[in-house]
Amino acid sequence: MPVLGIGGVFFRAADPEALSDWYDRHLGVGAGHDGSGVKTEGEWVWKVQAGPVVFAPFKAATDYWPADKAFMLNFRVSGLDALLSSLRAAGIGVETRAEWDAPETGRFARIHDPEGNPIELWEPPSGD
Repeated sequence: MPVLGIGGVFFRAADPEALSDWYDRHLGVGAGHDGSGVKTEGEWVWKVQAGPVVFAPFKAATDYWPADKAFMLNFRVSGLDALLSSLRAAGIGVETRAEWDAPETGRFARIHDPEGNPIELWEPPSGD
């Protein structure tokens, strides 16, 4: 009886309502979203598109994200350049590094939500 997929992501926030609004507004993440850019009001789940998911515990001493944070979210995206432009236009700091990108794994960028949680944006290579 295998697990079918991730059923939710739950974490503490100083201001859950404001943080939910930020994810909704800037990333299209949360209740009512389905990856199409159109939000269905009254829907209580986020209907994600099928695709690869990486589940990988890291060593406690990793420097892949800030040491004061227990986790980093990674969102699979399409149209990374357009998303980064909209984030920058909203005053959200974006970090990219050429060494993060590779033809076999795709392209990456990093941002932080208003509570300082690290977020990696991943655009897989075409065909994934």
